[in-house]
Amino acid sequence: MKKSNDRIAILLSGYKSGGDTKVVLNLVNALARQGKAIDLVLASAAKLALDLPSNVRIIDLQTPLSTRTLTALKLLPPLIRYLWQEQPKVLISNLIFTNSIAVLAKQIAFVPTKLVLVEHIGLSKNHDRADEPNSRFIPFLMRKLYPKADAVVANSQAMARDLESDFKLKDHLTMIYNAAIDESLQEKAQEPCKHPWLQANQPPVFLGVGRFAHQKDFATLIRAFALLRQQMPARLIILGEGGLRGELEALIRDLEIAEDVDLPGFDPNPYPYMSRASVFVLSSRWEALPTVLLEAMACGCQIVGTDCPYGVEEILAGGEWGQLVSLEAPEEMAQAMKQALASPISAQAIQLRAADFNVDRAVTQYLALIEQL
Repeated sequence: MKKSNDRIAILLSGYKSGGDTKVVLNLVNALARQGKAIDLVLASAAKLALDLPSNVRIIDLQTPLSTRTLTALKLLPPLIRYLWQEQPKVLISNLIFTNSIAVLAKQIAFVPTKLVLVEHIGLSKNHDRADEPNSRFIPFLMRKLYPKADAVVANSQAMARDLESDFKLKDHLTMIYNAAIDESLQEKAQEPCKHPWLQANQPPVFLGVGRFAHQKDFATLIRAFALLRQQMPARLIILGEGGLRGELEALIRDLEIAEDVDLPGFDPNPYPYMSRASVFVLSSRWEALPTVLLEAMACGCQIVGTDCPYGVEEILAGGEWGQLVSLEAPEEMAQAMKQALASPISAQAIQLRAADFNVDRAVTQYLALIEQL
C-alpha cells in the first residue's frame, strides 16, 4: 500500500459526453494547467475520446455502468483496489446517482483519502432520466452515506437548499458553480458557420441545443415558435439528436412551419450558431446548472429560459440577464421570445455574467475546499 500523496483523483462514469461530463473535463484540464497531478478515474473509458495534458493519468476501471442501480455495485472492487494502491490526497466523485458507491469504497479501503461528492441532479420529482440509474434505494443510500463524505458540493444555490433539506448536510455542504466556460469557447465561436439562415440580412433566428428527449421539451419550443411565427418572420434551428426526432418532425409538419424550422443534427461545435443566433431558448423541464445556457451567454446571445430546477433562475438572476418563463407554457414562451428581440440586453453584459461561471473561478474554489479538508 502506498503512502498518501498529493494526487487529485476525479471519478467520472465515462459513458456519455453531455454537459456534466464536459464541465468535469474542463475542471480536469484547468487543474492540470496549474501543475496538479491528476488521476481521471473512469468507470469505463470505452465511450470517451480524450485529449488530456501529460500530467493527467487516465485510470480505466473497465466497469461500464448501466441504468440499473445494482450494476453500480460492480464498481466497488476496482474502485477499492484503486484507492488501496494509489491513495490519492482527495477523490472527487461525479457519479450522478451513484456517488454512494464512492463512500462505500473509501470506507472498505480504509485509506486517508478525503472524499468529495459532487451532486449534479438531486432528487427533484422531475428527474426521470432514462439514461441514469433510477431506484427507490437511491434516496435511502444518499441519506445514509452522503453524510459520511468529507464534503458534498452542490452546483447551484437551489440544489444546495434541496440537499440540506433532504439529507441534513449543512456541515458537509458547499456550493461551487460548474466549470462551464473555458478559454477556448470564444475561439471556437469565431469559426465559420455555413448555415444559410445565419448569414447577413436574414430574419431573426431562435436557437435550441440539446438531446431530443423528454427533459429538453423541444415540443414546447416548437409550439411557441409556431405562435410567434404567426406574428412576424422568424426561423428556428434546434441542434441535437435523440429518440424524439420523429415526434418533433411530425409536430413541425402538423403546425405547418417546416419551411422555417431546421433540425440539422448534432454539431460538436455549437458556438458559431450561438454567436450568430438572435435568441437562445432553453425549454427544459429540468437541468443541472445548464452548461449550454451559460455557453450561449458567453457567446453574447439573448436568452429565454424556463424556470426549471436547477440553476436557470440563478443564472438569469430572476430575469435580469434574460427572459424567464414557466415550464410547458408555449404562449408565455412565445411572448418572451418576442420580448427578447424587442428589448435586447447588452451582449457584453450577458458575457460578463457568464464569466461568473468560468473554469478558473471553479478551480480556485475546489482547491480552497481541498485545502480545508
